Amino acid sequence: MPNPLNLNALRVFDMAARLGSFQQAADALHISQGAVSQRIKALEEVLGLRLFERAARGVTLTPSGAAYHAEIAEALARIETATRHLMQQDRPITFRVGPSFATRWLMPRLARFRAAHPDLSVTTDVQEAVLSQPLGRHELAVLPRDLVPQTPALDTRELARFELLAVCHPDLPRPSGALELKAILTLPLLQDSKERWARLIRARGLTATPGYLNFDRSALALDAARNGHGVAIAPRHLVETALASGELIALWRDPTPPEETLHLCWARAHGEERGLRRALDWVLAEFGLPPA
Repeated sequence: MPNPLNLNALRVFDMAARLGSFQQAADALHISQGAVSQRIKALEEVLGLRLFERAARGVTLTPSGAAYHAEIAEALARIETATRHLMQQDRPITFRVGPSFATRWLMPRLARFRAAHPDLSVTTDVQEAVLSQPLGRHELAVLPRDLVPQTPALDTRELARFELLAVCHPDLPRPSGALELKAILTLPLLQDSKERWARLIRARGLTATPGYLNFDRSALALDAARNGHGVAIAPRHLVETALASGELIALWRDPTPPEETLHLCWARAHGEERGLRRALDWVLAEFGLPPA
């Protein structure tokens, strides 16, 4: 071949062949009709054959042009797909999550995520206030309902309700057998800044004999429980991994129907991005839910 093929010329040829008009191809590509004509002519000269029959009412593909377009259209589609996939692979999926969710839910599951999606990388962005910045093309958030703004720009799915469990180290000294709440309140109690123990006790008109050890985050209270310092109270989704491994045991479940909920959210405009969609579906599957 005396001259190399120009990729832009092939794109122009593809658009003109699809639309059957040099003018419409120029409008779609935001260039002049003259530029379209010049690039098609240059491509025909390189190939040594006519791709279009020109007429006053427009253009039509020659038999050679039609056969060539079938191949070129498929090749351009493959290039576009490969480029999109490569760009998605190079950009990590950002999880905007609370610090305790990152520590107690996401981190123990990252190996599973990597095994399921080895071509996707992950980064985390700690979110402790109401979601105020728009979610980007490769971002999702997992947050309590009260941190998710009501806006049509977001799609959301409820992941779980905050079913509260009282948990401790298996060797924590305690009365034998199943424990009622009053018996648990005689043990050292660990709570985070939400003060769930204190709120629970006030609501039931009870008292806690030893008092509380207070932490600013659920993850720290749960770490204290894992180290045998007392009984923490936390949502089930934050303790499932530790319960399954035997690091913690559950002493009691709050029978009160939970009001707090956990939500997965993403930008509606980017919901069809392939990498983001795979990450969303993975989170949903980890909570036993169908794909988004």
